[in-house]
Amino acid sequence: MIILGIESSCDETGVGIIELADDGTMTILADSVASSMEQHARFGGVVPEIASRAHLEAMQPVMRAALDEAGIDKPDAVAATVGPGLAGALLVGASAAKAYAAAWDVPFYGVNHLGGHVAVATLEGEELPHSVALLVSGGHTQILEVQAVGKPMKELGSTLDDAAGEAYDKVARLLGLGYPGGPVIDKLAARGNKKAIAFPRGLSKKDDLRGPHRYDFSFSGLKTAVARYVEAAERAGKVISVEDVCASFQEAVCDVLTAKAVRACEDTGAKVLLLGGGVAANSRLRELARRRCESKGIELRVPRFKLCTDNGVMIAAVGAQLIHEGAAPSGLRIGTDTSLEVEVPLVPAPAV
Repeated sequence: MIILGIESSCDETGVGIIELADDGTMTILADSVASSMEQHARFGGVVPEIASRAHLEAMQPVMRAALDEAGIDKPDAVAATVGPGLAGALLVGASAAKAYAAAWDVPFYGVNHLGGHVAVATLEGEELPHSVALLVSGGHTQILEVQAVGKPMKELGSTLDDAAGEAYDKVARLLGLGYPGGPVIDKLAARGNKKAIAFPRGLSKKDDLRGPHRYDFSFSGLKTAVARYVEAAERAGKVISVEDVCASFQEAVCDVLTAKAVRACEDTGAKVLLLGGGVAANSRLRELARRRCESKGIELRVPRFKLCTDNGVMIAAVGAQLIHEGAAPSGLRIGTDTSLEVEVPLVPAPAV
C-alpha cells in the first residue's frame, strides 16, 4: 500500500509518501517540505496567523512535488496530523488532507503529531521495542514511555513552562542572534567554554527528583538567569563572550534533558532511548545522550537530521503502522485538537 502523510502543526508544510510492504516494512518514496520560518524571523518566533496563511499557499505545490517524486497519481490512504499544534495550522492541513482523501476516494486517518516523531524510529527497518522517547522542539519537551508505534503512549514528564526549543529562541533573541535560535547557538557553543558560567539546572535538586517532577522540565528560570548575567555584565561595562554564554546555556539544557531521559529508561526498564523533534538535531544533545546511554547499556536511536524536524513522512509512518495493524479509518467528520493527548495515537471517527 501507498500511504501519504500531511503535517502542518506549526511552521512546516510537509507531505511524505511511504510504501508499506506486507511484512510491515516501510520505504520512503517522497519527502517534500516547505517552511515559513523566514516569514517569522522578524517577529522572533512563530506567528500563528502567518503560519496558517503559509500552509494555504504551500499545500498544493508541496503536494505536487511529493506526488511527482514518488511517481504516483494518488495513494491508497491519507494520514494527517489532527493535533496537537496551532489551531489554524492544524485546520489547514487536516482540511486539505480530507479533501484529497475524498477526491481520491481513499480512507483518511487522523493521527497524533507526537506519535509521528516516534514513528520515524522504525523507518530504518528496525522494530521498536519497549522504549522511552525524548521529544524536544520549539513547542514540545516531553518524556514518553512507548510500547510500540501506533500504540498509546504514556507521558512521564513534560515542561512546566518554556519548551527547550523556545528557550533557545528566547536566549538567541536576547543575545541578538536572530531566529531560529537553535542552530546558531549550537554553532557558537562549539567555540565556547561550557563550564564558563554556572547556569541553573531546573527541577534537578534532590527533592525535585524524589517528587512528582522527577521527569519534568523547567527552562524559564534558565532563560532568566542568562538575561540577568548579560544585564549584570552590561552594567559593569564588561564585554561578555557570546560563545561562552551559548556553550554554558546549551550545556544546562542538554544536561537536564539527557539526565532525566536516561533516568526514565532505568526506572521503566526500557533499553532504547529515542530522540525526536527539531532540537534532536543539536550536536551537544546527541553527544551527551550517546555518552550517557553507552554508560548505562541503553541503545540510542536518533533519526536522520532531515527527519528530526516536522515532516510528512513521520505522519505517513504512523498511518502505515496503524493500517498494518488493521486500525479502522477515522473518517472525514473528525475535528482537530490543539491539545491532543499523547495517549491517543489515532483519532477515531465520531459516533453517529
